[in-house]
Amino acid sequence: MVDALVIGGGPAGLMAAEALALAGRRVVLCEAKPSVGRKFLMAGKSGLNITKNEPAIAFSGAFHAPWMDPILRAFGPDHVRNWCRALGQEVFTGSSGRVFPVAMKASPLLRAWLLRLGQLGVEIRPRWRWTGLVGGAFGFDTPSGPQILSPRVTVLALGGASWSRLGSDGAWVPWLRELGVGVAPFRPANVGFAVDWSPHMARHLGQPVKGVALHAGGRTDRGEFVITAKGIEGGGIYAVSAALRDGAALTVDLLPDVPSGRLAQRLAALRPADSRSNHLRKLGLSPVAVALAQEFGRDRLLADAVKSLTIRLQGPLALDEAISVAGGITADSLRPTLELKAMPGVFACGEMLDWEAPTGGYLLTGCLATGLWAGRAAAQGQ
Repeated sequence: MVDALVIGGGPAGLMAAEALALAGRRVVLCEAKPSVGRKFLMAGKSGLNITKNEPAIAFSGAFHAPWMDPILRAFGPDHVRNWCRALGQEVFTGSSGRVFPVAMKASPLLRAWLLRLGQLGVEIRPRWRWTGLVGGAFGFDTPSGPQILSPRVTVLALGGASWSRLGSDGAWVPWLRELGVGVAPFRPANVGFAVDWSPHMARHLGQPVKGVALHAGGRTDRGEFVITAKGIEGGGIYAVSAALRDGAALTVDLLPDVPSGRLAQRLAALRPADSRSNHLRKLGLSPVAVALAQEFGRDRLLADAVKSLTIRLQGPLALDEAISVAGGITADSLRPTLELKAMPGVFACGEMLDWEAPTGGYLLTGCLATGLWAGRAAAQGQ
């Protein structure tokens, strides 16, 4: 019989395996893909934002899930930084409070982590895909054929339902629902939005819109976004994507550092004979910002087109194109230990759980923290 089973080799699953092993449990980790940490590595391609350096109250508040508070207090930003350093990966804090490894990439951190897990005796079985429950045991498709495991304790860390090619496909949802586990429907989070561009925007595809303020649903973010063939995406959009997904309108201040009074003075100094696009350029807008103002603000006063431009969205991009998801196993289906009420001895963590957070280090910390919490609790099991 397997002592402790972890299903899923993302950050949450690896952290659960580490917690179990440190508690003296013999751990088998099953991963459907040929290698672990695939989404973790993808997240670090442009710089691994591992956590956010900010006060605990503000940090946990970003999750909009009060039940997460004790979990994040037990493993918050300070703990994450120390954990990285213990793996030989020094970190630094950027001007926005985002924390990165000095190496920037995820691969050195993952290699050091896997080395430590190996030293702790964690056995990783790649290409072991969970196929459901078989009389209370766990069935798998494996390179050597179907296998059934009957562990003493189990931690599920199967991810949400975005980036299915990296392993998070939500295939587990019907299996748990059949057993009475509540699972809120998945919705895209930190996602781009479709826009029906006119032909004149074609030459601006791929260009960033920088130095703007985005407003949606009472939230404001100073950031940037990118014009794509499908619509708009990027950090500024992700920060307000929850409100946009839920139906809020998106307005953009193209010159947030120019107060309305000063803008009125600049407008009064413009030559009336100049074209509208020339007026916009002379106000200091970049070519792509001028194009946006022309795209959505032709029928508005020039000041309104600059300071409160409404971008007409067609809805969020597909769930599988989202960086993360909202939805998952509901809090009322879990004990405070993250044990499933309907499945004694089975715990869940990571993006399987119903919490949502923005990019900026929150997502990875949330996965690490819930993995550690579930792993420690599971270690106390039979």
